[in-house]
Amino acid sequence: MMPKRPELDPQLSTLLAGMPDFPPLNRETLEQIRPYAAGPIEPILEGRAVTRQEVTIPGPDGAELPLTVLSPPGATTAPCVYWIHGGGMVMGNRYSQIDIPLEWLERFGAVVVSVDYRLAPEAGGAALVDDCYQGLLWVAAHTAELGIDPSQIVVAGASAGGGLAAGVALKARDEGGPALAAQVLIGPMLDYRNATTSSRQFSGAPGVWTREMNAFGWQSVLAGNAPPAYVSPAVAGDLTGLPPAYLDAGSAEVFRDEVVTYAFRIWSTGGQADLHIWAGGFHGFDALFPAAPLSAAARETRTDWLARHLTKN
Repeated sequence: MMPKRPELDPQLSTLLAGMPDFPPLNRETLEQIRPYAAGPIEPILEGRAVTRQEVTIPGPDGAELPLTVLSPPGATTAPCVYWIHGGGMVMGNRYSQIDIPLEWLERFGAVVVSVDYRLAPEAGGAALVDDCYQGLLWVAAHTAELGIDPSQIVVAGASAGGGLAAGVALKARDEGGPALAAQVLIGPMLDYRNATTSSRQFSGAPGVWTREMNAFGWQSVLAGNAPPAYVSPAVAGDLTGLPPAYLDAGSAEVFRDEVVTYAFRIWSTGGQADLHIWAGGFHGFDALFPAAPLSAAARETRTDWLARHLTKN
């Protein structure tokens, strides 16, 4: 029997009902869907006091790895938000959801660096998180020229990017990499097992990300292989020694329970984590409809938390 689903926030429900139906996500439809997951950055930057720099660096295996650097005027010892985009690990690019960290550029004078990691199924296994980690190493090696305070680097991401951000934080801890001031995990994609109650609740459900879509994303990355913990942080055996974490999700989404469990496991080690489950929120609600009251509250709460973890704000 299908578990009963939490109800959507009424305003979000109305907004979601006005959108076209999302097609099934599979190998045949992926190429059709990808262009809609990644729009241009120019309209988002219009009217903002932001300097944009496009950089290409060697990835961990020598492949080209594009980065976008967005800086406030005159950045010298600014905080840095290292942004990892969402898209189920199969779509999106470094401009996806970029309006979220741009709010932090404006609020904190932060330099935003967004990484264009390779996507599944063309890339798989640890390649995605290794790309993201390589970009972080480049940021840490170029803080002076980018005007970044090396003690104020935050890794952040949404959906798949949130899961990869958690993986980057684990990898940085294990490999003696850059010290991170915080990690911001927005509706993160953490658990390849796709077996929680919230996952089952949103099997066949209308919405932007269902259990079936989630299964396709993970299958595309893993191709039937067991994942390393950096790819699916929910299977990591040790969550000690991580930077303070902010985690959030909607009550009406696939990732709800794995996000709650990840926060609980951080607390169990004595670590710091703030957890927010937004009643009536579906996956990605605050990115899709940022002006909705629940979205505005979620974004403001996240930003206020980050303000408390940056010494220069």
